[in-house]
Amino acid sequence: MKELIEAFPDNIKEAIQIAEATDLKRPQNEITSIVMCGLGGSGIGAKMVANWLMDEVKIPVTLVNDYTIPAFVDKNTLVVGSSYSGNTEETTMAIAEAKLRGSHIICICSGGKLKTFCQENDYDCIIVPGGNPPRSALAYSVIQLLHIFAELGFVSHEHKSSMLKGGELIVNEKESIHKLAQEMAAHLFNKVGIYYAEAKYEGVIVRARQQFNENSKYLGWHHVIPEMNHNELVGWTGGDERFAPIFFNTGDLHPRNYRRFEISQEAVEKKCGKVLLVHAKGGSFIERSIYLINIVDWASYYLCEMNGADIIDIEIIDYLKGELSKF
Repeated sequence: MKELIEAFPDNIKEAIQIAEATDLKRPQNEITSIVMCGLGGSGIGAKMVANWLMDEVKIPVTLVNDYTIPAFVDKNTLVVGSSYSGNTEETTMAIAEAKLRGSHIICICSGGKLKTFCQENDYDCIIVPGGNPPRSALAYSVIQLLHIFAELGFVSHEHKSSMLKGGELIVNEKESIHKLAQEMAAHLFNKVGIYYAEAKYEGVIVRARQQFNENSKYLGWHHVIPEMNHNELVGWTGGDERFAPIFFNTGDLHPRNYRRFEISQEAVEKKCGKVLLVHAKGGSFIERSIYLINIVDWASYYLCEMNGADIIDIEIIDYLKGELSKF
């Protein structure tokens, strides 16, 4: 896992090469909605891309993390299925339903059932390198999604350049990133982690929760500002030092959210004694996201070491899949 985290900047470059070598068919019908299907390490890429592009894409974008697709999906819908293995049952079933609706389908995978499905039905399928934990393949999924959106004319192609700059940033900031990651791991150790950011960075803090879940074998939760001000902030009435909140200050908050961020941080700190404030670096939304993701990836690695856990182990997920295969 250490090698896989270190390889992230190189993954970005390789993913761009894969994207630029891929020709996509043009939809036969006008696309009036987009649905992205995926779960876990494959689905989080879609969440981030939806956040990054929400101010640019002029049609509705919906995420599906389940077996079924919304009723509005039809021949005017672009449906993207992202499954690193190509065998995620929820995604393969959702994509099969999209076929029945006559949707324009594109898949991203390393092989498996999705690849076969696309070959049999003449759908575009972008193949990425396989064989590693899906959570380590984030660069491949986000780059291919950005490529799809750009190639079909929904956004500009400049976002792939932002990804490259994000990769350069984390290489240049390597020493400080490791220091911050170690500080984050120490802050979380033996406590319950809670991750807060502005709503447009929800993909980043969902990724944080997932990385600490899978890599560190560690529970926690996330919430976003301003929504947490309308419910969870009251819950902090019962807060204490069991909890280890982390506030991600991205430097580009809505003016009203800046003040909400400050007030929320002060209120939470009074209850738990210590809050970790992480400041993002980077000249764009995507660069700041990549910077924070890399800190979290390393923090999850260090926290795993502190917990004495096996960073690769997902035995409980394998058990779940085994039991489901009997059903």
